[in-house]
Amino acid sequence: MYPELNGTVVVVTGGSRGIGAGTARAFAAEGAKVAAIGRDQAALDEVAEETGGIGVAADVTDLAAIEAARHRIEDELGPAGVLCAFAGGGIARPGPTAALTEDEWRSVLDGNLTATFLTLKSFLPGMQERKAGSIITMSSSAGRMPTNLPGGGGRELGNPWGAVVAYEAAKAGVQALTRHAAAEVGADGVRVNCVAPGTIRTERTARYMSPEIQETVAASHPLGRLGEPGDVAGAALFLASGQSAWLTGLTVDVAGGRVML
Repeated sequence: MYPELNGTVVVVTGGSRGIGAGTARAFAAEGAKVAAIGRDQAALDEVAEETGGIGVAADVTDLAAIEAARHRIEDELGPAGVLCAFAGGGIARPGPTAALTEDEWRSVLDGNLTATFLTLKSFLPGMQERKAGSIITMSSSAGRMPTNLPGGGGRELGNPWGAVVAYEAAKAGVQALTRHAAAEVGADGVRVNCVAPGTIRTERTARYMSPEIQETVAASHPLGRLGEPGDVAGAALFLASGQSAWLTGLTVDVAGGRVML
């Protein structure tokens, strides 16, 4: 579908499983040379075997680790033409804002917003120097609306992140970071866009949501189902391709109609 992606070096953080792994596979199917970055080397090796690319273990909250991963990717595959900054993490319990601990706040902000910033910090200069590149960041529908309010997809729907204000703030911050970076580097030939998924059927979803809860959540979406990793991967392919050449600074809600802006 996107022949211009054939041979392009694509880096996917959070690429060991779930949405990231699905995105890595989708780019590989277009002929891209894919590097998946994550923490689980065994899972990364599986993705690399499927995609014909490489899997690089790195903590994306550590700039030195990201830089080391980037250097390895450039040595083995070449400079990145597309960056999918999809890694997310952190540990926090659902609950009221005042009950959130400082450590939980910092963990979630670092695992999502800081990780995205550091990834851009590492890969952007090369793209600006080459006057070309497409970056796709990862937000969430939680960055669009409070998840602890009725209809927000929070705890009443079994969302493990429900009412975690740090996650909402981090994902909203990713959108703001995306817009700022897009405005800053557009003149350098680099585009920066964002995807904001709703509830996606991943290993994590299956672990935290019973089949009954999944049915309830699916019914809350106008399109009547949960998302699949391929839904997000499809949006990422489009945003990375020449077919979106005049689009930058956007947040695309891959949310089955649950978010409409």
